[in-house]
Amino acid sequence: MIPDGHYTAVVDRIEDALATLEVSGDDDRYSLVVDEETLPDAARHADAVLQITLVNDELAAVEYDPDETERRAETAQRRFDRLADRPPDGDDPPDES
Repeated sequence: MIPDGHYTAVVDRIEDALATLEVSGDDDRYSLVVDEETLPDAARHADAVLQITLVNDELAAVEYDPDETERRAETAQRRFDRLADRPPDGDDPPDES
């Protein structure tokens, strides 16, 4: 059971009309499964960031955060790009393209 309160949640996946949210508390992480229909239309995709309020393990309020969703996507893309641009280490064969 997730304690009542306000949380940041990220849509992990949506399958069979059920959305799995990864919910972040102060020091804890929780998983919450809700009907996809309870999410705002714009938030019905993986990696959407939400601000939620839970009462008795139920969504009492949910708000999509498009700015935070975009910021996290850009951060992840930059991290991926940096990893993709790393020079090969000494054990890798040279690229012969």
